[in-house]
Amino acid sequence: MPDYKAPLRDLRFVRDELLDYPAHYQRLPACRDATPDVVEAILEQTAQFCEEVLAPLNRVGDREGCIWSASGVKTPSGFKEAYRQYVGLGMPSLAHEPEYGGQGLPESLGLVVSELVGEANWAWGMYPGLAHGAMNTLSAHGSAEQRATWLPKLVSGEWTGTMCLTEPHCGSDLGLLRTRAEPQADGSYKISGTKIFISAGEHDLAENIVHIVLARLPDAPPGTKGISLFIVPKFLPGADGGLGARNALGCGSIEHKMGIHGNATCVMNFDGATGWLIGPANEGLKCMFTFMNTARLGTALQGLAHAEVAFQGALKYARERLQMRALNGPKEPDKPADPIIVHPDVRRMLLTIKAFAEGNRAMVYYAARLVDVVRYDEDAAAREEADTLLAFLTPIAKAFMTEVGFECASLGMQVFGGHGYIAEWGMEQNARDSRIAMMYEGTTGIQALDLLGRKVLMSRGEMLKAFTRIVHRFCKAHEGDAALAEFVAPLAALNKEWGELTMQVGMKALQDREEVGAAAVDYLMYSGYACLAYFWADMARVAQAKLAAGSGEADFYRAKLATARFYYQRLLPRTRSHAAAIQAGAASLMALEAEAFDLGY
Repeated sequence: MPDYKAPLRDLRFVRDELLDYPAHYQRLPACRDATPDVVEAILEQTAQFCEEVLAPLNRVGDREGCIWSASGVKTPSGFKEAYRQYVGLGMPSLAHEPEYGGQGLPESLGLVVSELVGEANWAWGMYPGLAHGAMNTLSAHGSAEQRATWLPKLVSGEWTGTMCLTEPHCGSDLGLLRTRAEPQADGSYKISGTKIFISAGEHDLAENIVHIVLARLPDAPPGTKGISLFIVPKFLPGADGGLGARNALGCGSIEHKMGIHGNATCVMNFDGATGWLIGPANEGLKCMFTFMNTARLGTALQGLAHAEVAFQGALKYARERLQMRALNGPKEPDKPADPIIVHPDVRRMLLTIKAFAEGNRAMVYYAARLVDVVRYDEDAAAREEADTLLAFLTPIAKAFMTEVGFECASLGMQVFGGHGYIAEWGMEQNARDSRIAMMYEGTTGIQALDLLGRKVLMSRGEMLKAFTRIVHRFCKAHEGDAALAEFVAPLAALNKEWGELTMQVGMKALQDREEVGAAAVDYLMYSGYACLAYFWADMARVAQAKLAAGSGEADFYRAKLATARFYYQRLLPRTRSHAAAIQAGAASLMALEAEAFDLGY
């Protein structure tokens, strides 16, 4: 299993040098407690916990998995003790309201903690990660009484949370859900139904689990307009704020999965369980999107996490593994062979992983900065602008980052050759763990329809323009800079083409709505590559400025420039195939009748 090291130098580069988080925090009154000293202390503490406590449990969780019994679910050895330490360090309360026991620090700082935890042990990190989404949902939509009842225990980490959406007969089509909510005389509801694929739905880390559940009221209209949202805890709250009676719900079984074995993926049965309505009746899906959007950015981090783990493991191996000689002659003639890092194909794989990991870190931290503005900025216009950008970037971050994260995990295995297929190196676990990220919280196809259909075409391109205007201003500001010409010129051309492709799809869709579905995934991937082109151009700008100023870390900044060039020359050309597929339209996809797919078998 590779030793995990928190990538603090790159974190600091993105947050402090590229995105200027110190100034960002000082501009927002609610974030001013996040001083450089406070941030640095949190980064160091989190890095130590992740490297020394969580990372060693990663393979343990994969090997042991979770154990189901009628009395509950037992997590792998060491998970419970690690959670107690996590709570003791105050990490669950980091980015939550002081009114409920939180530290009141920015959401974007909590995201850094989530990245490091996820890289060290993604399966473990899902337990507190889902609780964070439950807290955000209650903060945004719960009544004052509900917030006072549930948030203090969730914020402290004494209790955890989940979201319960999916049912056996419906995945992303939540309009089909059947779970029922019967109103009671005391204002509560009896919740009955079965939910599946509930991550962290049952475990032994915390004394109570607060489920956020979608269900239908008896008089609810059909489809998504008839969904309401409920708080349904494992244990009812006691009069003293502690645990009361056990609720009428339980874990019927846990799934046997390809990866993330250390996290319990549960079938949850609600048998007339007591619950309370969150927000207005029949507007549960709107409320649940607070949780889902939190989870989608969290899942974007999963793509980044698996890329980072792949890079660290593959780089160490490539430096040590001796195989063959460099094509231009021995690089280390005193050894029986050269380390495989000298070979162009190994470098191709390493640089691909590095370019995606570092580029996606810039994109998700940019999105996190927008989260802060939406949540804390006192200027309504600034909040609205940031909300538009965040809505546009969220499906790209979730889908693109997980797609290329899986690619990176696979390349990490490939660098090891046959050893990558062997469990002891950890690369095959990383690949298995990463595969789910493209499916849960909305598949790549669902995210793509959201991006192209709801966000771009339904806004008549305005949400796309919110981002392309930023790129345009960057290109105009640097069009005379010869040192940046290799990045600015292709970026400007790509930015223009992005708008043209959008217009072409929109015109076709007026005649045939299938054109949107046919183009959506290629459009999303094109958008992801275009976004990273902007962030890599900006990172190249910072690196060049640091080198020109005579930085004492010249090697670090030269590596940034080299990776930016690799991205532009070897990865950005993938937009050509996506553009061609977008322009090909729906005809070849829809020409074959469904009944004809299996002819010849």
